Amino acid sequence: MALISAEKDPMGQAIADYYRTGEAKRLRVISSMFDEDEIPVSTLFRGAEQMNAMERTALDAVYGRILDVGAGSGCHSLVLQERGYSVTAIDVSPLSVETMRKRGVEDARWADFYEMECDTRYDTLLMLMNGSGIIGTLQGMERFFDRLDRILAPGGQVLMDSSDLRYVYEDEEGEMDWNPEWGYYGEVDYRMQYGRVKGEPFDWLYVDLETLKRYAEENGYCVTLLALGEHYDYLAQLKRKVI
Repeated sequence: MALISAEKDPMGQAIADYYRTGEAKRLRVISSMFDEDEIPVSTLFRGAEQMNAMERTALDAVYGRILDVGAGSGCHSLVLQERGYSVTAIDVSPLSVETMRKRGVEDARWADFYEMECDTRYDTLLMLMNGSGIIGTLQGMERFFDRLDRILAPGGQVLMDSSDLRYVYEDEEGEMDWNPEWGYYGEVDYRMQYGRVKGEPFDWLYVDLETLKRYAEENGYCVTLLALGEHYDYLAQLKRKVI
């Protein structure tokens, strides 16, 4: 996802409103593939005690210098700062970054993961809340792993969660009601709206674990499953293979 402007930043506006007043309107999530949904804005401000087991596993597994990708309101960065880690939090939403700074995130940057200038390499890339989404589509896998080559320190890791959407298309017998000619079933289009603020459409990737492992292998990485969630979601660690 490329950098967005404040005028087309529904999530950032929702985050800014909730931070300022403790209330927010509906943050709508619209897709051509599913019924309209919404994100409860209050959950974007959860503390460590409200985080689920998979998030806690990820936060316990970090090491070294950390890059929090798609940091939103900065909830994960703030927990890690309190634990003494050096964290850089990035987001394409300018209003989210502004709120992160107000909340006390010490190094919050308005930046695109794929385009940001890197004056250092990171030991841990934290990509939570369906972090695989920023890959966009399966065609974006090569670009994603090329970026990891450029931004990870030697021995570095990626902690990323995603979901297998297979369950959405399974019939009662467990067979997939999906034609491969339609593409990969985890490629989703989204658009967000908050009040009158409408965001631009964007691609979002939910990738099943086996597909992730296959692309990682092709690009010189290995994948380790760290945790399984309750809703077909999982947390994985990605690391460069040692030759």
